[in-house]
Amino acid sequence: MIIGCEIGFWIVILLGLIVRYIFKQKKLGLMLLALTPLIDLLLLIITSIDLYQGAVASTVHGIAAIYIGVSIVFGKSMIKWADQRFQYYVMKEGTKPEKRYGMEYAIHYFKGWLKHLLSYLIGNGLIFAMIYFINDSSRTQALFSLMMIWSVVLVIDLIISVSNFIWPKKDEKRVVKQS
Repeated sequence: MIIGCEIGFWIVILLGLIVRYIFKQKKLGLMLLALTPLIDLLLLIITSIDLYQGAVASTVHGIAAIYIGVSIVFGKSMIKWADQRFQYYVMKEGTKPEKRYGMEYAIHYFKGWLKHLLSYLIGNGLIFAMIYFINDSSRTQALFSLMMIWSVVLVIDLIISVSNFIWPKKDEKRVVKQS
């Protein structure tokens, strides 16, 4: 079901963009794009019902919480990202999405890490709530493990983020031209 919700999320975004730009129905396209939070709600309801009915919490249940946290925090920016690229690469309109380098890239990446941290807090908050309400460590071990894995991923992402300030990303085209 989680995979279905993820596929549904991207189908709704793609349909929203197609309706918005190819069929020139801006309001309908926006309405379709606005459905993405409902997909998150559906996922949360399905996961909760499954656990309430006695299922042993699995990595899949934890991934549902991660998906919801990521979607809440990154959803709007993911839609904006897809919107810009659809306009430029499919509709041949607008400006080419810019690539960032140097400190601009480092700052942008760090802001992304802060969003990652927020999604981590939301997702792990949901995982912790599942653990609390199930109140049976034999049924929630996979959730604890997933929290630990995500913690490691968050730390690795922070290290990468900090490294961008130490070794800024260079524009390869400029480096070649200057040589």
